[in-house]
Amino acid sequence: MTQVAVVYHSGYGHTARVAQFVQQGAQSVPGVEAHLISVNDVNDPTWELLAKADAIIFGSPTYMGGASADFKKFADASSKVWFSQGWKNKVAGGFTNSMSMSGDKLSTLQYFVTFAMQHGMVWVGSATPGAQKPGDPTQLNRVGSWVGVMTQADNAPAEVTPPQADLDTASLYGARVAEFAKRLGQ
Repeated sequence: MTQVAVVYHSGYGHTARVAQFVQQGAQSVPGVEAHLISVNDVNDPTWELLAKADAIIFGSPTYMGGASADFKKFADASSKVWFSQGWKNKVAGGFTNSMSMSGDKLSTLQYFVTFAMQHGMVWVGSATPGAQKPGDPTQLNRVGSWVGVMTQADNAPAEVTPPQADLDTASLYGARVAEFAKRLGQ
């Protein structure tokens, strides 16, 4: 069975909600088991689970133009894995959320790409067509990102924002990464 880990940090619950949809998308692929891991809960068994994963999808809110400090703490803690090249050739992907339509989310995704490349991972982009009406909260990939998934949440509870189309975009991305990892594992 193909194993996918969705490793994320969420400050206010919005990124956690997106992570759940990424996980659901990955889990929807037959023969895939997907695990949801908050960076605040990483411990020795979690590192073992990540060692066994075929794909790891990274997620963080974009704060001040980059990934959150909590996510960076997790990334820095992965240096022992990096030293042994423990994630080499695993599939990687990423997603981010912020309140702004842009909010410099691209820099967070680029950070994830660099992080994955340093680990020798293989990055998978979103391949979700761009919205015909960019910014329309009813359209998939309304923010227009192909490096990974970008979602936008209003200043409201995570139960009501980001909009469903952003969450559906995240689900499609989780399935894409899982399908790619499964194909590589065959």
